[in-house]
Amino acid sequence: MRSGLRLLAPLFGLGLVSCGGESPAAKAPEATAPAATAQPQAETPPRFANPGGMWMPHQVKDHAAKLAELGLAIDPAALADPTSGVLSAVVSLGGCSASFISAEGLVATNHHCATGALQHNSSATANLLKDGFLAKTRAEEKNNGPQARVFVTRAVTDITSKMTAGLEKIADDQARYKEIEKRQKDAVAACEKGRTGTRCSAAPFYERAQWFLIEQLEIRDVRLVWAPPAGVGNYGGEIDNWRWPRHTGDVTLFRAYVGKDGQPADFSPDNVPYKPPHHLKIASSPLREGDLVFVAGYPGRTNTLKTKAEVDEAVTWAYPRRQKLYEDYLARLEEVTKDDKEAQIRATSYVRRFGNVLTNTKGQLEGLVKGGLAAEKERSEKALREFVAADPQRQAQWGKALDEIATEIAKHAEHRERNAQLDEVVMPRLVGAAMTIVRMAEERAKPDAARDPDFQQRNWSRVEQALKGLSTNYHRKVDEAVLGLALERVTRAPEAERSPALAYVLQGAGAPEKKPGAAVPTPSEIAAAVTKLYATTTLGDEKARLELLTKGTTASLRQSKDPLIKLALALRPLQKEIEQREERFAGKMALLKPKYIEALRAFKKEPFAPDANSTLRITYGTVRGYKPAPDAPMHEPFTLLSEVVGKNTGKEPFDVPAPVLEAIKAKKVGPYVDEKLGEVPVDFLADLHITGGNSGSATLNAKGELVGLAFDGNYEAMASDWLFTPSITRSIHVDMRYVLWLLDGPFGADHILEEIGVTPKL
Repeated sequence: MRSGLRLLAPLFGLGLVSCGGESPAAKAPEATAPAATAQPQAETPPRFANPGGMWMPHQVKDHAAKLAELGLAIDPAALADPTSGVLSAVVSLGGCSASFISAEGLVATNHHCATGALQHNSSATANLLKDGFLAKTRAEEKNNGPQARVFVTRAVTDITSKMTAGLEKIADDQARYKEIEKRQKDAVAACEKGRTGTRCSAAPFYERAQWFLIEQLEIRDVRLVWAPPAGVGNYGGEIDNWRWPRHTGDVTLFRAYVGKDGQPADFSPDNVPYKPPHHLKIASSPLREGDLVFVAGYPGRTNTLKTKAEVDEAVTWAYPRRQKLYEDYLARLEEVTKDDKEAQIRATSYVRRFGNVLTNTKGQLEGLVKGGLAAEKERSEKALREFVAADPQRQAQWGKALDEIATEIAKHAEHRERNAQLDEVVMPRLVGAAMTIVRMAEERAKPDAARDPDFQQRNWSRVEQALKGLSTNYHRKVDEAVLGLALERVTRAPEAERSPALAYVLQGAGAPEKKPGAAVPTPSEIAAAVTKLYATTTLGDEKARLELLTKGTTASLRQSKDPLIKLALALRPLQKEIEQREERFAGKMALLKPKYIEALRAFKKEPFAPDANSTLRITYGTVRGYKPAPDAPMHEPFTLLSEVVGKNTGKEPFDVPAPVLEAIKAKKVGPYVDEKLGEVPVDFLADLHITGGNSGSATLNAKGELVGLAFDGNYEAMASDWLFTPSITRSIHVDMRYVLWLLDGPFGADHILEEIGVTPKL
């Protein structure tokens, strides 16, 4: 895990995860308008006005009274202890959330969280991404790839005093950053010492005002058990993404395996299913509108505690740039892969991620600007400033913090465009691999304690597995297209803001050096240079990559004739400059941001949740519809099986698989029909505060039973990452009754139903 202090390319990363699909340039066919559900004349007053917040487990005790009022039927302590029968079953996949649902290590998560596993096991003649997969026996379960993980949280310990004591005495910002990093590494080393299979991280909360040591079991053998076809798991694609009504069966099942000794082990045919101490039970009673539900998972990142200066940067630069970036890359990838099935498969992870984040970015920008949330953040910060200024002691303690934060952000912005350009240039698979090889050689020469955290020996196997993973997600045509576009985008920037990376790529390909003021290279010149780079590199070969990674030294790499290694060596000083600037910035913020949080705590007087940071969180609320606009009809909280058929066109992304259509036509619905709704429910809404990383999170009822899996949010409330709005913020969940129906009827997976304690009825 990164230190938590690195802020490379702020707000630029790909941290959002939700249901992906085709390019957002695609248009919904007129015939696919969703079937309308009955609409009430007026909105029913909510029984609960959700204040939002992604709470750490130990904070749940502060909500015990409210949870009891909403009908919680289990001891609140079960939601406060990571080792409880509820929370110990909730796991992280290292980017998505999931949960154990059987005593034999069966894991439930979202279909879009399985993109990597499906891509790893797909080919042009066996496209699991499109056709899905069902293992009828344990022997048929497919390896998800060398990077697949299941993380089980075992302990969370407050280490704030160890992490923050004396930092104010360190005058140099970069030295302060290095000291924090050292303390993190020391805490992690002590936690993992002599404990095979344990993974620890020292994570910052509340803008680095508080720190916790997270201890997890790391399971390294994860296998694919069931994924429905794309016509179920990705139904509606990018057209429906972030929208309601929704009809997506966004579910996949994995299984976690360990060695015969019960300890985590790399993939092996001899491994056995992991037996978790606890697993979730499927709900025994139907879910209804107004019911209490809560989500337990690992949300990635939110910005609710960011300052006005950070909101301004998002609105004026980061989000507009990111929107244009993904529009450009999606168009280019569609162009270069349109007649190549193999290239389409290898580009899937790019396409779904880019399309997903593009839609999210548009929604966040609209919410912040047109929705007035940026103005609301400005008003709340103004009130905080007035509170601080009203008291001389508060003014002396916190009065300068916000202004100093704004000053540092403005200084930091001077380099942001070049930083972002370099991020794009190293995004292609093989360029990234070359950068990793060069960095590993640099770090290996140091004592382990002095190495960058990502390149300490505890992470070497991870780095090696990542480079192995390229064998099933790299495609030369796709890689060249991504690098070529990155360089074209550099040429579009004003000359003063262009990254030197452009010249290095052209020089590495044998192009003449461009002097200041010279004409920028044309797209065809860039394409020729990129093709020349890839024509002779050996990094497309797994054995060659791993040989350089594990045995290369900086000196030996400098003798390499591989053009991508030469490029990485040229780019490394640029990357190092960025790292050093980011360390100084983070070191400064490590003093300023905690002062801001202190002021905020005094101002709010009531507990508030820390921003998401990929650690275990709980958010609660009720099943509830919404109005997308004050004068719009009410959106009902459930969608129905008949509406799935109503959208069907037989063409992607509205192509319902034949087994599903046949089961519906035959009225094979069994006990999965909701008596009040009169049909099998498909998806449902709740007023929960979730974000990227929550995908696949267990949605639980008042008894702590599994009623669904969170997989999306609504477009109108994308800016809830910055400011939660109870009336309009909704989470979207696949209903477990739909999942059970799919397993029982269309896909005939009786063995899975029996494993999770459900008797097949169809």
